[in-house]
Amino acid sequence: MFFFIFMNNNSNKMFFLFIMFFSTLISISSNSWFGCWIGLEINLLSFIPLISNPKNLLSVETSLKYFLTQSLASINFLFMILIKFSLMKNFYTDNIISMMLNTPLLMKMGSAPFHFWFPNIVEGLSWMNNFILMTWQKISPMILLSYYFNKNFLIMIIMMNLIIGTLGGLNQTSLRKLMAFSSINNLGWMIFSIMISENLWLFYFIIYSMMTFMMILMFYLMNMYFLNQLFINNMNFFIKLNLFINFLSLGGLPPFMGFMPKWTIINFLLINKFYFLTFIFMMTSLIIIFYYIRIIYSSFMFNYFKMKWMNLYMKNNIMMLINMLSFISISSMILSTFIFM
Repeated sequence: MFFFIFMNNNSNKMFFLFIMFFSTLISISSNSWFGCWIGLEINLLSFIPLISNPKNLLSVETSLKYFLTQSLASINFLFMILIKFSLMKNFYTDNIISMMLNTPLLMKMGSAPFHFWFPNIVEGLSWMNNFILMTWQKISPMILLSYYFNKNFLIMIIMMNLIIGTLGGLNQTSLRKLMAFSSINNLGWMIFSIMISENLWLFYFIIYSMMTFMMILMFYLMNMYFLNQLFINNMNFFIKLNLFINFLSLGGLPPFMGFMPKWTIINFLLINKFYFLTFIFMMTSLIIIFYYIRIIYSSFMFNYFKMKWMNLYMKNNIMMLINMLSFISISSMILSTFIFM
């Protein structure tokens, strides 16, 4: 329902949205690498019309950047598929080919160190398109990555995602770039979860999508794009409380909903004696929670100054929706306690 609201009942964009959904299903259900590549190409060509807007020059520039980077990744992916089936297999070539086949998939999902395009493109998109880019567009590359991967190479990529996603968000004033670096950090958790099992990845992905949806819906409804809008807008206490809950849930602070999948992954790491990787996971999460708390704490403190530029009021049904989403996040405290007792 929200997709149709965000699309403003534009039938052309709805058509491309459905093609994008079906292209992902084609890609993940194909029984050949070439079929997977075709699904990725249809996905790319259906997402470009969604993000392009002739009336907005920044949107046109963003769609061109997205097309060029994704085309580069697609060419590399097709080239590596052809090499994979033309070379004789041995231990050395198999490791090299798996690394080279993983690289374009990582680039497609905006993973570090191939994330150079991701924050810039996120900055030029609307909130609804950002939600698609941060969630749905990661499904196909992630599933294909699980078919054929180099374990040591992916562990190195995971550590880079965690560190770059954490440090990149420290000095951001744009909410869209902040969400982009948060997505890069969460991508490290998701890649490790899909190395463990697809069920764990699905669990993490659903929780992450719900948290991202809560944040993006609130920013969309309040028309917020920069951090200073949290201070200069006269939001009431309950809206700020909802933002506080959702930020901490996205950071993975217990007992909120975002902590549950991270808890599962850390348990697996400790059982299998990945102590250094556990340290990296935990420290990056702490840094992210630190600057989320810093943002929200400042927002709460500015509530007492009379320097407001505008009053922000919301309709009762929108406030009920936001309160319901935050209640889901808080109620996960009880759920997580029973699951992991």
